Amino acid sequence: MHRALFLAVSVLAAPMLAQAADPAEVIAAERAFAADGFANGVKASFLRHMTDDALMFVPGPVNAKAFFEKQTGANEPQIKWWPIFAGIARSGDLGFTTGPAEYDGKRGGHYFTVWAKQPDGGWKWVYDGGPRATSVGQPGPESEPVTLPVATGGAGSSQKAFAEVQAAEAALAKAALTDSKAAFLAVLANEARLTSSKAPLPATPDAVATELDTRAKVITFTAKGGAASKAGDLAWTWGDADWAATDGKPAKGHYVRIWQTRPEGWRLVYDQILPA
Repeated sequence: MHRALFLAVSVLAAPMLAQAADPAEVIAAERAFAADGFANGVKASFLRHMTDDALMFVPGPVNAKAFFEKQTGANEPQIKWWPIFAGIARSGDLGFTTGPAEYDGKRGGHYFTVWAKQPDGGWKWVYDGGPRATSVGQPGPESEPVTLPVATGGAGSSQKAFAEVQAAEAALAKAALTDSKAAFLAVLANEARLTSSKAPLPATPDAVATELDTRAKVITFTAKGGAASKAGDLAWTWGDADWAATDGKPAKGHYVRIWQTRPEGWRLVYDQILPA
């Protein structure tokens, strides 16, 4: 190739090569989902925006499509929700958002949604569930969401990434059998959000550490599923959680997590435990 032509092609291609995935995509998908739900009701909008194999906990894991198809859609509360924290994979095919929710005009808990890009370029959710954290005092619908910085690298494939994340999950689960707080502090990213109590969603490392103090010292985690992005930089996981409640009685629930690869290894950027 002639040198001048090579340089011209390189200059034109550079912006395309450097262009990173933008969390605005999943933020827009969430806002469209929320607007549809507010205007047309929960059943219709949830079915329209989910994948056929989408997951929910009600309280155990169920196929969301089968669950909503059985609902009548009558007497639904009017739900309004909006994102305040979001992230996306560098390959632009996997993302998440979380934020406050209102039920019939009253602040309730939070929602959390995992999104996957579809073959047609649109987005549908593969997991949706609300942590107990109160949304009272949280930013309003007009606020600009905080976005997780896109990863600078990845494992190179979803299969390799998910195998690495499964190993990270196993190591976390083993450590949580001795000291769950220490186990999480060892793998949490600085930007991480972590929730299981009714306290507001923590947004700083100190607040996350305080939230960890509300959890049992010993927790048994059993991994069940999830998926990773094509670039191998972002993954979501879910599974069972078992612990002893403050009264000593056995307690059960489910966890959902978002992992992101960093130069130092895989780090947790979101974690929720939903008591059953």
